Amino acid sequence: MTESNMTRREMLIKSAQIFFGGAVLTIGCKKSSRGSLVTKSNVDGFKIGVCDWTLKKEADPTVFELAKKLGIDGVQISLGTLKENMNLREKSIQEKHLEMAKIHEVEIASIAIGELNSVPYKSDPRAEAWVLDCIDVCQAMGISVILVPFFGKADLRKDEEGMDRVIKRLKKAAPIAEKAGVILGLESQLNAEEHMVIIDNVGSPAVQVYYDVGNSHRNGYDILKEIRILGKYICEFHAKDYENLYGKGIINFEAVRRAMDDIGYRGWVVMEGNKYPLGLEESLKYDLNYLRDVFPRKV
Repeated sequence: MTESNMTRREMLIKSAQIFFGGAVLTIGCKKSSRGSLVTKSNVDGFKIGVCDWTLKKEADPTVFELAKKLGIDGVQISLGTLKENMNLREKSIQEKHLEMAKIHEVEIASIAIGELNSVPYKSDPRAEAWVLDCIDVCQAMGISVILVPFFGKADLRKDEEGMDRVIKRLKKAAPIAEKAGVILGLESQLNAEEHMVIIDNVGSPAVQVYYDVGNSHRNGYDILKEIRILGKYICEFHAKDYENLYGKGIINFEAVRRAMDDIGYRGWVVMEGNKYPLGLEESLKYDLNYLRDVFPRKV
């Protein structure tokens, strides 16, 4: 491909590959022009979490009771559903989640806005409002990471116009997130270099990547290389294997751990399952026990 027939997006990707390819591993959280600093977990090991929808309890505060029963450290909770009008935005629902988390001694790892897959951030004004609202929710609940997904209708692959709109919206949201100490973790079907185009264009430590090893592998990406490219711009991980129980499928989690070590990642590894060959609870217990060996609480 010659430079003359490159699209604007392809030129940006090429620039990001050149600029970030050798430097990203040494880059940490950075100060913005506003002077605020967004940081990640300071734990010296790993915590194992689970998505509330994986436990079939999306936007349901009783999820903490089941997580406790299974021995899981924390839960990635949902902002809500369209049917319930994204009800975690209500103070009473926030308080109920916090109360149940405290009672069962289970942490809240992060918040996900799953409805963005059908109400795209790239095109729907409701989505833009939800992200801003979710920053307020995080601040009220003491949570530091929001998962902002781009799947289904929100897919950004081969959508240069959508990418531009997302960058424009993130430029408005990022300073607000920075001030609140919140990270917007982008989870999409883009590759590492395309994610870096967004991060570079927004230019805020509040915009990072929520990396899902299962999704990236399914898209044909070299997940070990991608983890090392993205480096400190990964805010949290989804553990997923579309084929089988963890350790018996296609994802080499031991190699993933080595890549995490290389970039200095310590923090949440959140299970997002869709295969339950032993039944939901027994499958998650098996996966949890496997992950505990690979990702211990103390390293």
